[in-house]
Amino acid sequence: MTAALKYQTLEGEPTPALLGVAHSARGRRWVERLDPARALAATAISQAHGLPELLGRVLAARGADTHTVSRYLDPSLRTLLPDPARLQDMERAAERFASAIRDAEPVAVFGDYDVDGAASVALIERFLRAHGQDVVTYIPDRLTEGYGPTPAALTGLAKDGARLILTVDCGTTADAAIAAANESGAEIIVIDHHQADEALPPAFAVVNPNRQDDLSGQGHLAAAGVVFLFLVATTRVLRREGYYRDRTEPDLLSLLDLVALATVCDVVPLKEANRAFVAKGLKVMRLRQNQGLRALADEARIDEAPSVYTLGFILGPRINAGGRIGASSLGARLLASDDEIEARAIAAKLEALNTERRAIEERMLEEAFAAAEASLAASSDQPLLFLSAEGWHKGLLGLIAGRIAERFRLPAFVSALEPDGTATGSARSIASVDLGAAVRAALQEGLLVKGGGHAMAAGFKLERRKQEAVQAFLLERLARPVAQAMAIRHLAIDGALSSGGASKELMDLLDRAGPFGPGHPEPRFVFPAHRLSRVRRIKGLHVRCTLSASDGARIEACAFRVADTPLGALLLAGEGLPLHITGHLRRTSWQGRESVELMIEDAADPQASRP
Repeated sequence: MTAALKYQTLEGEPTPALLGVAHSARGRRWVERLDPARALAATAISQAHGLPELLGRVLAARGADTHTVSRYLDPSLRTLLPDPARLQDMERAAERFASAIRDAEPVAVFGDYDVDGAASVALIERFLRAHGQDVVTYIPDRLTEGYGPTPAALTGLAKDGARLILTVDCGTTADAAIAAANESGAEIIVIDHHQADEALPPAFAVVNPNRQDDLSGQGHLAAAGVVFLFLVATTRVLRREGYYRDRTEPDLLSLLDLVALATVCDVVPLKEANRAFVAKGLKVMRLRQNQGLRALADEARIDEAPSVYTLGFILGPRINAGGRIGASSLGARLLASDDEIEARAIAAKLEALNTERRAIEERMLEEAFAAAEASLAASSDQPLLFLSAEGWHKGLLGLIAGRIAERFRLPAFVSALEPDGTATGSARSIASVDLGAAVRAALQEGLLVKGGGHAMAAGFKLERRKQEAVQAFLLERLARPVAQAMAIRHLAIDGALSSGGASKELMDLLDRAGPFGPGHPEPRFVFPAHRLSRVRRIKGLHVRCTLSASDGARIEACAFRVADTPLGALLLAGEGLPLHITGHLRRTSWQGRESVELMIEDAADPQASRP
């Protein structure tokens, strides 16, 4: 099934180059993902568990050994779910929430406007509804209110009667808003996962595995994952107190479709509990019990079993469209709805908004790419890109920053200039460069009005008069980590395949090692010296082609958003030529017929690869 891998160690390069590719079309050095020191572990896994050699190599390259392989092949909550009590403040928060349920206190939930926030709000709402209680939810408007709780929002909920307010996927840095809510008579529980400073807001409890004094080791969880643990902890408290003697316990496992959706869309590492959330959540989603997800899947014309790809690239963008350019509350309303008519109406609205989003994004991308190229032409060795313009849609800045970072392989800060003399922006990073820490440091220096986020993504707001100072601070802060990241330009490959080996049987085999995502990467294979045919541009952005092996076997392939990049240029000029092509495999279905195609990630000319 797999071809032998060929290495060539080039002069001055200690790491073997796979197929001699030291500088691919994307400027990468191809290397084998499996460390040679782990080769014996791969063999042991295959022999001990009766698995094919290829699957043993894939599992060993992702950290499995003979004793832990079952956790990789069957990631279950029974073995991977952490004890919620290990999270700082969890017991205190769960007891307070249980008290609110037992005494039927008025509860409000404040959430973020992205998929993780919407799913987190829907989890709380469905949990309370299962206990016969209503809840007031509040999703801020992305364009007018920005990210996170404001004093006006929380005090408004308190004045409307909420005695307990939960902030989900936000709140860790909302000191002023939480203090104002406290003065209005409400208690606040923060359930979040964003990076935190040493000083925490004056909340009743702050449940966040990324707070600096939390030793749970669960910082990889999405907010919805933390919320799920919070609901488990609350259920334990109520069970211990005898609350369920004459009541039915809520079915928490039926909510895992929402946790899976948030985990994938928030691009957190798919390791430990996150793998179990996604694996089991996809099974729940296949039952189509959530009215909102069912309506959205129908609107998107999904006619196959949901996968990680379905969550991240089909459902997620549609839910996010409400927060980006429409009504921010649409996503949470959809995911919490049990009304089929309401769900279908919201799903149709989100589909329309997503179409509008794509059109706006295309115009912004054209401007941003041009600005980035001009910036690099003026200074080609800069460690980051800092782009801003008037009129850019604030709801799409994160998407644009992500595309800029992906295309130019540099951290990207993208902001919209406001008439009031401020700029609101989003940033996206590259591997091994912590943007969240840099943005929080700029905030602590007084250079930013607001700022925070993760290692790979952050948001910020600044005064335009300080823009040069902010840029200088970030340049100095990030120069070394970017240089270190750029020095390691490897592309890890799991094995070599021929077109004939990329079969549905192989996909069934690989599915056993899934789900795949950040922290548990999708297997990447190289197709050595495959001849290209039927090479063409699709919609001006993508490149499609057919790869043919020496024995005549073929596989269809596609490279997304590469037409105007060096990779696209190599593919478009490759009609009739043999190229080394690497990427990951994906199932496709057309008119009821299932096939396998290659998603191209990189390519190299075999002639240029020779030493």
